[in-house]
This record gives sequence, structure tokens and C-alpha cells, in this order.
Amino acid sequence: MSAPAGGSRPFLNRRLAAFGTTIFAEMSALATATGSINLGQGFPDTDGPAEIAEAAVRAIRDGRGNQYPPGPGVPELRLAIAEHQRRFHGLTYDPDTEVLVTAGATEAIAAALLALLEPGDEVIALEPYYDSYAACIAMAGGVRVPLTLRAPHFRLDVDALRAAVTPRTRLLLLNTPHNPTGTVLTPAELAAVAELAIERDLLVVTDEVYEHLVFEGSHTPLASLSGMRERTVTISSAGKTFSFTGWKVGWVTAPPALVAAVRSTKQFLTYVSSGPFQHAIAEALALPDTFYETLRADHLAKRDLLADGLAAAGFEVFRPQGTYFITTDITPLGEKDGLAFCRALPTRCGVVAIPNQVFYDDQSAGATQVRWAFCKRKEVLAEAVSRLGRL
Repeated sequence: MSAPAGGSRPFLNRRLAAFGTTIFAEMSALATATGSINLGQGFPDTDGPAEIAEAAVRAIRDGRGNQYPPGPGVPELRLAIAEHQRRFHGLTYDPDTEVLVTAGATEAIAAALLALLEPGDEVIALEPYYDSYAACIAMAGGVRVPLTLRAPHFRLDVDALRAAVTPRTRLLLLNTPHNPTGTVLTPAELAAVAELAIERDLLVVTDEVYEHLVFEGSHTPLASLSGMRERTVTISSAGKTFSFTGWKVGWVTAPPALVAAVRSTKQFLTYVSSGPFQHAIAEALALPDTFYETLRADHLAKRDLLADGLAAAGFEVFRPQGTYFITTDITPLGEKDGLAFCRALPTRCGVVAIPNQVFYDDQSAGATQVRWAFCKRKEVLAEAVSRLGRL
């Protein structure tokens, strides 16, 4: 292959030069190569409700969504999203002007940041953070300002948040329930965020994809607090709730001007996506309360199964309040490097996990932390626990 145009200049632009292959791809490939149980990447190992899968098949057969769906999303889904926000959170949104369907929450985050940031704008994000946050901020030309959640409780430091805000701060990027720590922001913490956002005239983007997986406390959307609806872009998706992560159906709810801004960017990313699946997720959002109650109870049992097994294997376990991830510390095992530990783990006992340090700017803050996904069948988790016992 010939040298890159411009001599030795690399192909990838400097904003993304620090972002190589994701840790998820590396560890999933390692799981495949070694035949290990993959508790690294957060996807279920079973499909969601059969009636929702059948709804997608029916939409395809009926020709609903096989061609380009409307840019904002099919009307049935936008109406279902608005009803979901009213039903669970008491929030009222106009499905025609305040709801936007996206290719999963990842696109929603990217579109929101690309739309709302100017180069040089600062974005405060809770650290550790999902890796796409850093990449999306970089693509938008923003400056990432991490606000570290520290073990063992991973609580929001309100004083540190206030100190992090500068005249260049444009936006707060929050994730609650929080991946990877499992922290659920309390009403008091959210109230402090709201007070600061209003005082400093900040926009807030909230990633709430684990809203139905809260085991301790409750999920409170930031947009439900006084004065926050008009400055908050709320993001969620169907993948985590309904176990159809491959369908990539996400959404944004926000006031018309914010939705219009995000839509202006989104139309040049995917334009539209997931046509038949949008119709199916419209039906999924209308499932009865028993579905959501069973979802939570099932994941709570899985959380406790894996958490107890990890503790028995010698890890320090930070039992999560929400999500389907558990963070542990490897120090009691005599280990100090989470990345080296995770790379060796498949050979040692046939299990794959993710080193938390890749979610930190200050990697020393998470150097000994490891994340495990428990959105797997109970028999798979039990086998993983048995294997981890070899440690």
C-alpha cells in the first residue's frame, strides 16, 4: 500500500487519534479465541419478548418501515415514547415536536453533542464514563472535563462539580443509572445539578438507558425537576430494557428547539434507521407493568448471584444500585493492574471482564477496578462463578 497522502501524516484526524479499537472489541475477540464466558460486553444472551419479535416480523411482512421511515421516527413510536415518559415519569412531551427516534442511544449522544457544542466548549462528564462519550465530545471539538466518582460509593461530589464549571462550560453530560459503577443519582444530587445548571445557564444531556434497571432507590429524570425540562436533552433506548440491542432503536425527548437542533445533526448521520423495529418497539413500550417488574426482579437476582460469587472468589465488590454491571476491585487478590488482569483472566479461568481504567482520563483512579456484566442466563453466571473460584 502506498504511503498516506501528505507524506507521513496519519489517516485518522488528531481529534480521534487517541481512540483505537475499543476495549469491548478486544475482550470479545479474546473471549471467542479462548472459548471463555463473556461477562465483558453488556449484551443479553437471550432475546427479548417473543411477541415483540413477532411484531417486527409482522411489520416487515406488512411493509411497514421497509422503506425510509419518517426522519423524526414513525408516528406510532413517537407517540409510544411520549406515553412512556408520561406513564413512568409524569413528563409530558409532544410526539410531533419533542420526540426524536435515533439509531440507538449512541447516535442520540453523538447527534446531541455535535449539534449543541462549538469547538472549544467544555463538557463535564461523570468519570468513569462509557467510552463513546469521550469520542463524541472529541468529534464535536469539545473539551472533556471529567468529574470523578470514587470508590467505594461512587457518589457525585457537588462541590467538585461546581468547581469544574468555568466560563467555557457549555454542557453537562450525565448518566444515571451510571455505567459502569451502577450508581443511581439521588434526588438531592440531581437537585444540586439542576441548581447549578440554571445558575450558570448550562445545557444538560442525560443518558438514561438503564432507567428500568434500578434495584435500590428510584430513577428520577433530571428533566422532571423544576426549571430543567427546557434545558435538558433526555436520551434512552429499547436495547437494555427489551433485550434487542441489535435493533438499535433509541430516542431523544426535549423541548422543540433542542430536538430540532439534534435532528439537524442526526439527519446527516444515519438519516433514518430500524424502520420495522420502530413499529415493534412501539408495541414493546406499551407492555404491562408486570413486564417491567419481572425485568427488574430477574436482574436483581442475577446481580446478587454474580456479586456473591465474586465476593467468594476474593474480589472487593461494589454492589450496584442499578444497570446490569458490577464493579469490583482486584487488590484483595494481590493484583494492581486491571488491564493486565483482564487480559490474563481468560487463560486463568475462562472468563472475560472489562478493566475500568479504560473509562477514566485519570487511569490511576480505576487501575484496580474491573467491570462484569450480569445480563446473562443464570446458568451461565453460575458457571462463571464456578470458574472464578479457581482464582
